[in-house]
Amino acid sequence: MAETVLSLRDVHKSFGHREVLRGIDLDIAEGEVVCLLGPSGSGKSTLLRTINHLEPLDRGAIFLRDELIGYREHRGRLVELDDRALSRQRAWFGMVFQGFNLFPHMTALDNVVEAPVLVKREDPAHARARGRELLASVGLADRVDAYPRQLSGGQQQRVAIARALAMSPEVLLFDEPTSALDPELVGEVLDVMRGLAATGMTMLVVTHEIGFAREVADRVVFLDGGVVVEQGAAAEVLTNPRRQRTRQFLTHVR
Repeated sequence: MAETVLSLRDVHKSFGHREVLRGIDLDIAEGEVVCLLGPSGSGKSTLLRTINHLEPLDRGAIFLRDELIGYREHRGRLVELDDRALSRQRAWFGMVFQGFNLFPHMTALDNVVEAPVLVKREDPAHARARGRELLASVGLADRVDAYPRQLSGGQQQRVAIARALAMSPEVLLFDEPTSALDPELVGEVLDVMRGLAATGMTMLVVTHEIGFAREVADRVVFLDGGVVVEQGAAAEVLTNPRRQRTRQFLTHVR
């Protein structure tokens, strides 16, 4: 059995009076690819943002291996970490957003090397050499000096993936990485993600790409109303879901 890398225990999160996550329990094994499915508003993106503490928890706990994320224990209660400690922990998670989030005034290469140099204090020359390797690995060896405005949406998202990989993360988090792309550009991003999965990268992917989930995911987790409705092997859940709500959702997204 692969070692558990990421553990979520009784995770709750509300915005005002709206309870978005209502007690999520989830374990992710090393090298596992897990796809989160569910309707809009089910809590998928919020769940990702709690994992690297972009959203603080209202209740519960998240662990990367044995380390509590976002908090430390002090005199029997949890205290939120300071910015420096949070930055150290966030480096363990590579986050790929639906909107790319590239710095528009920086080249593709500069976008990739910014965090390793500033956060991890890597030697700039080493970081740039590795940044070129990472951009080549996502098919952008000839676009290292291009600015985001000079790149297609698919190319920008591949830069964002290279940027996430530059931090050598333990877990890659993808928040609907193809939802902002024109249909003809979706495939090039999914191809990169397939390649990452084949290397054994631990990945948690929010997606509506059912074909990708069927092909690549080890496990599918279906969320609705802030709770896990159903989870299991991808082929099992997508072909023969046990819950009526899961069947209803899959009928519509197919």
